[in-house]
Amino acid sequence: MFLDEHSHATFKSMIVSQVVMEKKYKAKSVVISRKPGKDKEGFKRAFIGLFKENNPHLKGRAPFEVLDIPDIEKVRIRELKNISYYLMGNDIVINNLEEVIITTEENIVTITGKQNLK
Repeated sequence: MFLDEHSHATFKSMIVSQVVMEKKYKAKSVVISRKPGKDKEGFKRAFIGLFKENNPHLKGRAPFEVLDIPDIEKVRIRELKNISYYLMGNDIVINNLEEVIITTEENIVTITGKQNLK
């Protein structure tokens, strides 16, 4: 099959948009925030901080790793229970984690993991 330059570029971008990225982290908590996107009408950037302790926002702690994921429509949180939404900072904090799995597919980030709620 012969593709001209425009068709090849479109086909190539379709393949890239279907790529699923998944990574598991050992973290005690995560803070999910958003940053502006490329333009006002477009999707935002998901900004996810990984921490070694609960409630890091109360202690002013820096994350041991930061994920800055562009062009995200939404973040799904699945199978986790201890979740807080802080209206002052517009952040979501998930505490008591043993591990967290962050998956990105197209314009959606999915966060799952294991929590110790005892």
